[in-house]
Amino acid sequence: MRLALGVLASGRGSNLQAILDACARPDFPARVAVVVSDRERAPALDRARAAGVETLWLNPKDFADRESYDTALVRELETRGVGLVCQAGWMRILSTVYVRAFRGRAMNIHPSLLPAFPGLHPHRQALDHGVKVSGATVHFTDEGVDTGPIIVQAAVPVEPGDTDDTLAARVLTVEHRLYPEAIRLFAEGRLRLVGRKVIVNPEGRG
Repeated sequence: MRLALGVLASGRGSNLQAILDACARPDFPARVAVVVSDRERAPALDRARAAGVETLWLNPKDFADRESYDTALVRELETRGVGLVCQAGWMRILSTVYVRAFRGRAMNIHPSLLPAFPGLHPHRQALDHGVKVSGATVHFTDEGVDTGPIIVQAAVPVEPGDTDDTLAARVLTVEHRLYPEAIRLFAEGRLRLVGRKVIVNPEGRG
């Protein structure tokens, strides 16, 4: 049986599309069970509907605070039997309610080589620092902002004359490869968390 994924997306959903495309392959060990957004008109929801995937809009205005919102979010994901949650352009800060419910079963992707340049505007941070290499990171979600244990990373050279947009575009193509790779590793039981380190078993389940 393929692993059921929940995807959280607030925006255009390009990483969601990469996940949907991967899940459409017959050999991929996961499927998207539901896509949740905090924005009613997020293009990500249209991508999910086009793929025949259930969508859910959870309006933050319907909840008194972040914890009550996340309680409802967790309930919706658990009702659908989600085994792994993938944040793909989710713009809300997640509370401990969510982190505790899905610890070790929630991933996020960030367009830098963490722990460098967490948070907002990572490409601008990278260019301002004059780094020669940037990249993308998939990590497990914890209580911090882009601070969770690192699962997989890939480097992208920073070219002379790069702008935020040109660097972002090159990093994004790597993100689209990296996120499905991390999902496959999880679904195949090949990830083991030891403290802050994620051990990848190359042989199979372990």
